[in-house]
Amino acid sequence: MPDDAPVLRHDTDGVTTLTLNRPRHFNALSEEVIAALGAELDRLAGDEDVRCVVLAAEGKAFCAGHDLKQMRATPDKAYYQALFARCGELMQAIVALPVPVIARVQGLATAAGCQLVASCDLAVAAHSARFAVSGINVGLFCSTPAVALSRNVGRKRAMEMLFTGEFIDADQARDWGLVNRVAEDDRLDAVLGELTASLCAKSRVALRTGKAMFHRQLTMPLEEAYAYAGETMACNMMAEDASEGIDAFIDKRAPRWRHR
Repeated sequence: MPDDAPVLRHDTDGVTTLTLNRPRHFNALSEEVIAALGAELDRLAGDEDVRCVVLAAEGKAFCAGHDLKQMRATPDKAYYQALFARCGELMQAIVALPVPVIARVQGLATAAGCQLVASCDLAVAAHSARFAVSGINVGLFCSTPAVALSRNVGRKRAMEMLFTGEFIDADQARDWGLVNRVAEDDRLDAVLGELTASLCAKSRVALRTGKAMFHRQLTMPLEEAYAYAGETMACNMMAEDASEGIDAFIDKRAPRWRHR
């Protein structure tokens, strides 16, 4: 992969890192970035060796949202409809990916960049990170970011962010449910590594089963969700990893997963 590619990929010990690579443009989601990131996610969907995915970024910002200059260069409704549809498909691809996706956030994550964080399953932020859905400040309500944001934070907090465009810091983002862990800037990768190591130590079958179940049950009525979850657990119990894990617990030893 060339060094100037819009998205870089690095694989090590079951962890795939996809890095947004437009630092001079604050990693704005241009058409090229959306296409490249989507293509990488498509490839990862069928990769049985991947245990988790980290979404990172080069430079001082995680992602400043859509590329506004590129958008203004084509003032056409059909173009905008297609652009936002492709971006929505990208966010859904993150959710649909069989393995956990972790956002590694440094600097700014604004508008569609904040949407990107909210679309990931987990997020680790540097203490200096800042988050906003700031389209309102340029006369544009962040409607598509609102979809992911409202599925992470409480309704009134989401509305406050959307209506004011004001920034929240990393500690607020953690308290509000947008990120999981906050690290001192010089320990961001260490804290991220602790999380990825924890995930990689778990059963691959359980992780993949659990992610699919979790997202699907969110849209179900309570009774239907319990029925679906019960069926999922019964199927999971039939997996070799579940038998091994329970036997290891009873025997007071570390499990030896069949599917590493």
